[in-house]
Amino acid sequence: MLTLGIAAQAAGTLLVSTPVYLIPLLHVRDGLSLSRAGTLAAAPTLGMVLTLVAWGALADRFGERWVIVGGLGLTAAFALAAAPAHGLVALGVLLGLGGAASASTNAASGRVVVGWFPRERRGLAMGLRQMSQPLGVAVAAVVVPPMAARYGPGGPLLLSAVVLAVLAVACAAGIRNPPRTAAGAGAEAPNPYRRDGFLWRVHAVSVLLVVPQFTLSTFGLVWLTVGLGWGGTAAGLLMGLSQFVGALGRIGVGALSDRVGSRVRVLRWVSAAGVVVLVALALTGSTGWAAAVGVVLVLATTVSVADNGLAFTSVAEAAGPRWSGRALGLQNTGQFIAASAVGPGVGALVTAVGFGWTIGLVALAPLAALPLVPRRDQHS
Repeated sequence: MLTLGIAAQAAGTLLVSTPVYLIPLLHVRDGLSLSRAGTLAAAPTLGMVLTLVAWGALADRFGERWVIVGGLGLTAAFALAAAPAHGLVALGVLLGLGGAASASTNAASGRVVVGWFPRERRGLAMGLRQMSQPLGVAVAAVVVPPMAARYGPGGPLLLSAVVLAVLAVACAAGIRNPPRTAAGAGAEAPNPYRRDGFLWRVHAVSVLLVVPQFTLSTFGLVWLTVGLGWGGTAAGLLMGLSQFVGALGRIGVGALSDRVGSRVRVLRWVSAAGVVVLVALALTGSTGWAAAVGVVLVLATTVSVADNGLAFTSVAEAAGPRWSGRALGLQNTGQFIAASAVGPGVGALVTAVGFGWTIGLVALAPLAALPLVPRRDQHS
């Protein structure tokens, strides 16, 4: 279940991340502004925002298996339709629909992990599951730039369609709903959002911490190539490495939360570390030393993705099995609303003040998250 959940969400992330790594091609070859290119890159994320809670509610009511399989099949169809698309509007609409379909794996695969693993191993299991996003981004970082340079935007989109279709078949054969899931039971469970502000605070922290994550994943490649003069292949490899190291970091902090017995305590440590590494990255970037920027960028990317598994596990445990689909959907919705604003917003900020100052300003987000982290964990 865990392996298929990781692979399913990684496949969806590959499609969602593909337009991000088309930005250098569209910006340099086609003369598209960073703000417009960032808007195109945000289209799949915007689509996810509109459907995350609905997919989560379907998973609460009917179980995870067919939500994941159906979502992967739809995502593959939209990726296939987007491959030959001409024009930014048509491409943006199809990518948005693909992102909306791929949202099925976000909440449903998280429910699979929470349902099949006991609490004392859940942090590690969710950390492994959260590898899916950086792994999908890493594959996109390594594969999309050279494929796009040779075949145009349609090449990476066709690859995504094939991978998604294969995973849909594999998940139909291998995923089983957790035994605790009961169809239709969600309507009878008390609403955990009326209990206190715990879930809302974790959601708010995650919204703030997603800003540096998507800033680095969206504009890191552009900074290396356009700002520091790196070659496209070398920059793509570094971004892929940073996502791979980030995936390992998610496993580490998940296991650490199991060991210390607290998700929110480790989440507070990650927030503090985020401030430190972003300030270090801004200072390093001001020196113009490309090698140093590369090293610190890998470290900053690792820290910026480390919170996701902790927050996901915390939300699922506090919401309980009958509300976790909707709660995880809301969790992702807040994150992706912020992520949708990062593309055009940070793109405009980079144009106005440069990469170094932008990274320094983004460090304010984890700083603001620190006082919002709850003091104690909560379990349904």
